[in-house]
Amino acid sequence: MDFTLPPLLTSLVDRGNGLLWGSVLIYLLIGAGLYFTVLTRGIQLRYFGHMFKLLRSSRQSNGGISSFQALSTSLAARVGTGNLAGVAVAIYFGGPGAIFWMWMTAMVGMATSFVESTLAQAYKTDHGDNTFRGGPARYIERGLGLRWLAVLFSICLIIAFGLAFNSVQANSIAQAMEQAFAIPTWAMGLVLMAVVAPIIFGGLKSIAKVAELVVPLMALLYLILALVVVGLNISDLPAAIMTIVRSAFGFEQAAGGAVGYAVSQAIMNGIQRGLFSNEAGMGSAPNAAATASTRPDHPAAQGFIQMLGVFLDTLVICTATAAIIIMAGPELMSGEENNGIQLTQMALSSHVGDWGGMFIAVAILLFAFTSVIANYSYGESNIEYLAGRRAPVAVFIYRLAVLAMIMIGSVASLGAIWNFADLSMGMMAIINLVAILMLSPVAFSLFHDYEKQLKAGKEPVFDPSLFPKLVNKVDPKAWPKK
Repeated sequence: MDFTLPPLLTSLVDRGNGLLWGSVLIYLLIGAGLYFTVLTRGIQLRYFGHMFKLLRSSRQSNGGISSFQALSTSLAARVGTGNLAGVAVAIYFGGPGAIFWMWMTAMVGMATSFVESTLAQAYKTDHGDNTFRGGPARYIERGLGLRWLAVLFSICLIIAFGLAFNSVQANSIAQAMEQAFAIPTWAMGLVLMAVVAPIIFGGLKSIAKVAELVVPLMALLYLILALVVVGLNISDLPAAIMTIVRSAFGFEQAAGGAVGYAVSQAIMNGIQRGLFSNEAGMGSAPNAAATASTRPDHPAAQGFIQMLGVFLDTLVICTATAAIIIMAGPELMSGEENNGIQLTQMALSSHVGDWGGMFIAVAILLFAFTSVIANYSYGESNIEYLAGRRAPVAVFIYRLAVLAMIMIGSVASLGAIWNFADLSMGMMAIINLVAILMLSPVAFSLFHDYEKQLKAGKEPVFDPSLFPKLVNKVDPKAWPKK
């Protein structure tokens, strides 16, 4: 079944994506990331080791959601089709050089992730059940006083993550399982609905517990296999790296006279798929960051931990996928049908045998499954923000809609959905980036306060008297109540 949009709407979506991704977002994402990097004096490099150190004290949550669980939830959303199918799409359409621009997006995106996650913690509200809610909608309203913009962001997020992206993730699962195990797509859709339903009806704590268990295990298994592949082809590694770098700047295409076009395609596909994968600046991960009961008790702590999420997603897991594909050779990318998850499956099979395709099918099942439940959690937080006291009914309807989109995504061809999701994601990113640029002085003040205490040999503690406007209050519209 093909899912298509009306011609006029298709044209508008395509033009919107061309404008957003062809120029606006590229400059805004990279520019904001560089700005945050400079103003924090390279926070992602200076405090690289500190990110890992914080994880050791992040599991205690006093009955709420720990920093580690919040990181696992955000990684569950980040680590999905973007790491397997998305990398393949970037290489197919943008060449190996797209991977270099994915790396650059991640490097500057780490600083962006710190700022948006710190702000999410700073402006979060007590949900009244030992958990918190927050994210761009809250810091846009509380920090900037722009309720209408916060509402617009929430609507874009619900459309993109709660509905469109969950269809995309379900589609990737169904296609991979059909190719590897000949399981009908409709049957896979029913299985997904049956497994996802009890988790999302259990609420955000249930999602955090599942993410905490599944995400580290699935990432570790995938990385081990990637390291095995690299080990088997270690002599080809230098050439693969040089191919990525040369392609990124058009040196591979110089002889053909298409340097400008090749470089533009590498940049656009690398940044677009990089953002889709690590979500830095998009405004999605802050929804998970805000839920954490941080240790140390300081908003900046979760900012550091969420920086680690960007690093693990793109610079580690996406690079592993890129190595598998590029080391398999360019001949695999000759067929039009091999431009997504199938390319990754065929590449791994060429390295380790037929079971490689089956392994990727299982990997995408886990990666995309955890993305579905994490994407749902982002939507739930924003549904609650919009619905207020009517949240119980709105959340129930939203849950049913998510399950329906999982089924639709499993059986439909989703080229149009991909394009629509990209447009929604682009609009989210613009709103969020403008907001965090305007609120960046707050994040910088919190960072300097944290850094000052750390250099004094203290465990950083948030002092409400220094930031009276950021004291977390119980949301008067929170659901449920204590």
